[in-house]
Amino acid sequence: MDILAELGLQSMNPGGCAGLGTWTATDVGTDAGVLHSINPATGESIASVSLCSEKDYAWIVQETARAFEAWREVPAPRRGEVIRRLGQLLREKKDALGTLVSLEVGKIKVEGDGEVQEMIDMADFAVGQSRMLYGLTMPSERPRHRMYEQWHPLGPVGVITAFNFPVAVWAWNACLAIIAGDPVIWKPSPKAPLTALAVQHLCNQVVKEMDCPGIFAVMVTDRRDLAETLVRDPRIPLISFTGSVAVGRRVGQLVAERLGRSLLELSGNNAVIVDETADLDLAIPAIVFGAVGTAGQRCTTTRRLLVHERRYDELVSRLIQAYRQVRIGDPLDPQVLMGPVIDFPAVEAFRTAIQEIKLAGGEILYGGRVLDRPGWFVEPTLARAENHWPVVQRETFAPILYVMTFSTFDEAIHLHNAVPQGLSSALFTLNIRHAEQFLSAVGSDCGIANINIGTSGAEIGGAFGGEKETGGGREAGSDAWKAYMRRQTTTINWGRDLPLAQGIRFTLDANHA
Repeated sequence: MDILAELGLQSMNPGGCAGLGTWTATDVGTDAGVLHSINPATGESIASVSLCSEKDYAWIVQETARAFEAWREVPAPRRGEVIRRLGQLLREKKDALGTLVSLEVGKIKVEGDGEVQEMIDMADFAVGQSRMLYGLTMPSERPRHRMYEQWHPLGPVGVITAFNFPVAVWAWNACLAIIAGDPVIWKPSPKAPLTALAVQHLCNQVVKEMDCPGIFAVMVTDRRDLAETLVRDPRIPLISFTGSVAVGRRVGQLVAERLGRSLLELSGNNAVIVDETADLDLAIPAIVFGAVGTAGQRCTTTRRLLVHERRYDELVSRLIQAYRQVRIGDPLDPQVLMGPVIDFPAVEAFRTAIQEIKLAGGEILYGGRVLDRPGWFVEPTLARAENHWPVVQRETFAPILYVMTFSTFDEAIHLHNAVPQGLSSALFTLNIRHAEQFLSAVGSDCGIANINIGTSGAEIGGAFGGEKETGGGREAGSDAWKAYMRRQTTTINWGRDLPLAQGIRFTLDANHA
C-alpha cells in the first residue's frame, strides 16, 4: 500500500521499538504473535504488526532508563530542538499520516489531517515551552537567605492512548515530556497500531539525526497483563492514561499502590445548553459537529442537549434537517461527513443504547439504525430522553444525542452537572448573566466550559482535562508541563549567621560544639 510505504512501514513487521532509534532486534524478543490492523470502513485487514513480548518490554525499559540518565542533563532548549525537528517531519508527512489515521480508525480525512495538525501545533508549543520551564522566587523570612523553586526531569513516562485520537494525545504527552527531560514509552491502542508505528518511524529518524538515542519507544500489545506490567513498573514514575473510567480507575489504583503519579483522561458526558436567547445559526453546526464528529467517539463528543422549552420545536426541527445532510460512508471521500464506528462491539453498544432508550420510554427523533453495508456504520441519532436514565448517565461511544428540555436556567445547570463525568461543556446564549453564571463556581462543573462554541475541538493552548470521573488530569497547554517534572524548593544562606524559620532559637555553646 502506497501510504504505508510513504510512512516507512512497508514490509516492516516490528514489535516493540526501543531507544536506539531502531526496531528491536530479532534476538531480543520472542514470537509474541501478530495483530491485524482493521479498516473499520470495510472490515478488512490493512496490515499485520508483530506484538511486543515480555523480553521486548524488558529491553525497552532498560534502554529508556539508560537514556534518561543522559537526557536529563541536556539543557531544555536543546531538548526543544528535537521536538522542533519532529514537528518539521510531521509537516512533511501530514497528508500521508492523516490518511492513515482515517484508514485505521475511520475519521473523515479532514479530521485525520486535523489530528496531525494538532501534533504539529503541540510541537510548536513545546519548543517555546522548553525556554519557559519557570520556577518562582519567594521572599525568605530570614535575612541574607534566598528561596526559590526549580523543576527537574521526573523520569521515563508511560503513555497509554486510546483509538479515537491515535496520535494527537501521544503528542500532547510526548512533546512536553521530552522537553521536560523525560523519555517516553508509548503503548498505543491495539485498534490503531499502524499510526503509532508511523509516528515512531519519524521519531527514529529524529533521534538518529540528533544523536539522542532512547528517548522515544513504543510497545504494541493487546495483552492486559503486559500493559499492567508497564503500569506497575516502579521505574516509570508517571503513567498517562486515556480511556474508559473502568480501566482508568484500575490504572490509578495500581500506580497509587507504588506511590507513582498518574495522569488520567477518562470518559466525558458532555452537554450543550441552549437557552431562550441562543443564536441557533451558531448552535446548530456546533451541536452537529460535536455529536457526529468522529462518529460520536470523542471524549468531548456532545452527548446531551439541554434546550429551553420555548426553543425545543424550532431547534429539533432544524437539527433533523441538518442531520439529513450528514453523508455517511468512506472517510476518505471528501463529501462524507461521518465515517464508521471503530468495530463490531461499538456497533453493538450503539444497538444496546437504542434499545434502552426505547424501553425507558424515549423517542427516536432521527436515525437509530445500524446500516447494512460492509464495515461498521450506524446512523447519527437524535433521541428524546430523561437525564436520570442509566443510558444517559453513562458514556456510549456512538453518535447518539439525547435531547431534553428545561424551563429555568438554574434547572439547566442542575441537569448539566447531574452526571458522573465532568469533561467539556457549552452554553449558547446572548444573556450575559447566564454566561457568567455558567462560568462561575456555581455553573458548569467541567474542566472545559465554552460560550457560543461547542464541546468538541479544544485548542492546545489551554490545559485539557476534566473533573469527577473524567479523572482530573490536565494535558497539552497552560502549565500542563509541570505534570512531567518534579518540583524542588531551594534555600540558600549567603550570610554568616544561621537563623531558623518561625523564630526558633536553638543555641549551642560554641566552645563545646
